[in-house]
Amino acid sequence: MLDFLAAGGASAGQGIIGFIPIIGMIAIFWFLIIRPQMKRQKEHAAKISSVKKNDQVVTSGGIVGKVVRVDDDYVDVEIAQGVKVKVVKATIGDIVPPGGKPAND
Repeated sequence: MLDFLAAGGASAGQGIIGFIPIIGMIAIFWFLIIRPQMKRQKEHAAKISSVKKNDQVVTSGGIVGKVVRVDDDYVDVEIAQGVKVKVVKATIGDIVPPGGKPAND
């Protein structure tokens, strides 16, 4: 009877040890993929919230223009002289620094 109890305890210990590689893979996945993506999302959200009038922006669709007006959810962008479009803030891909060239030029 004691042999049966000893064998049962050994198999339970090996089952727990079998989960260690799975936990390790989850940790690697977290640090290599999920965590950097969350960091990029936070940086992008901070960049979008700091958009102000006269900033030059590039949308996710590749439209380059100057910000004319900023609302809570929308931005009016002048893409040519006298041509203004309303853009959803979340679709702004990048803010071009003053005097800099946009990424697609």
